[in-house]
Amino acid sequence: MGPCAVRQLTERMTQNTAQRMTVVVTGASGRTGSRVALAAETAGLAVRAASRAQGFDWHDGSTWASALRGADAAYLVYPSDVGAPDAADAVGRLAREAVALGVRRLVLLSSRGEERALPTEEALRSSGADWTIVRAAWFAQNFSEGPLVEELRRSGELVFPGGEVREPFVDLRDVADVVVKSLTEGDRYVGRVLEVSGSQLLTFREAVAAIGRAAGRALTYTPVPARQYGEQLAGFGVPPEEVAFLVELFESLLDGRNAHLSDGVREVLGRAPRDFTQFAEESAQAGAWKA
Repeated sequence: MGPCAVRQLTERMTQNTAQRMTVVVTGASGRTGSRVALAAETAGLAVRAASRAQGFDWHDGSTWASALRGADAAYLVYPSDVGAPDAADAVGRLAREAVALGVRRLVLLSSRGEERALPTEEALRSSGADWTIVRAAWFAQNFSEGPLVEELRRSGELVFPGGEVREPFVDLRDVADVVVKSLTEGDRYVGRVLEVSGSQLLTFREAVAAIGRAAGRALTYTPVPARQYGEQLAGFGVPPEEVAFLVELFESLLDGRNAHLSDGVREVLGRAPRDFTQFAEESAQAGAWKA
């Protein structure tokens, strides 16, 4: 059997696996979950959305079984952050319940370089599941969705504690494709930690400049200390415990530890990650930063 025949057989087996698989997608209406759901549907998987709109609540274990029962796999994304104080307990309990219900194949979204995420990762590992952990760099879409985009739209300025460190911003579509590929490749990625990043290192200043060029606007970036940023969040009504968590998170994650590329996208998908400039141009065309 030649290389082409082997590749065709592998693709056929992958397609057959996808057609038989039902995957639960937590946070299915969120930034990552919505893209995982779309990528899974495109790959031929049956998607079972698990969000509050469907009655699923990470903070209410009584809602988990109905979402999990009868599924083959699940994508787990913990709300707020994978390193949140209650994340390890919740992910561990849900993973054990999933395994008890026959849903052994679990993929967890984690954060590259976040030490607070390690207990949550360990909770998944020790659950008895056939697990994969996808550790992602800072999302490119954090600039186009959520609180940061509102600041750019309104004032044309991003005030953020990113300093001048370099970050390989990753496109969430690549993250979603890696998640789905890991689910449909049998045991190939079971027990693996996949680190995914973009293709280039940019400072937050350079990223905002690229967005400004794509949007045709004069956008600026102003770095501030994490604690000063926390004071601003508190002024907007963010609870004190959440402010404290975010300040510590930014002080650690944005200290330069992530100023390197990871090869997870190329390893799993066989191609280079999407370019940040491409993300900026497409998002600008969609009106992401229109004042």
